[in-house]
Amino acid sequence: MDVGAVAVLAGITAFGGMLAVLAGAYGLHQARRVRETGVRVQALVKRRPGAAHEESAPPQPFLQFVTEDDRVMEVVSPVPATRRHPLKHGDNVLVSYDPADPRNVVVHGWDRSGLERAFITGGVLVVLLSVALLLVAIASR
Repeated sequence: MDVGAVAVLAGITAFGGMLAVLAGAYGLHQARRVRETGVRVQALVKRRPGAAHEESAPPQPFLQFVTEDDRVMEVVSPVPATRRHPLKHGDNVLVSYDPADPRNVVVHGWDRSGLERAFITGGVLVVLLSVALLLVAIASR
């Protein structure tokens, strides 16, 4: 394979990897910003309309809370219910919301930084793969 073609392939691969790194870093930054500077309130966990029984409820219920300016917000939970953290209908959870955009919510105790860290790790691995691919193409020349 021509070194120029490999260079183009490596460039496209590195670009995709960098996008994954940036997406993960942005997600971590946003969650940290809202957690540290957002307004903390108690939110009521509600099942989605149409879910007749708790067992059939979707994994991401609604969270209902009142903002500082007395608006009632109802947003989809940013974290899914799990066996460890079931988010049952009627429970209260501590959330932080961004006052500029109350739909941007972080649920305390349900950290999803693992997903963002996986994006960063995967992106770095893809960038390293593209550099290795380019080096192998140059060395075989």
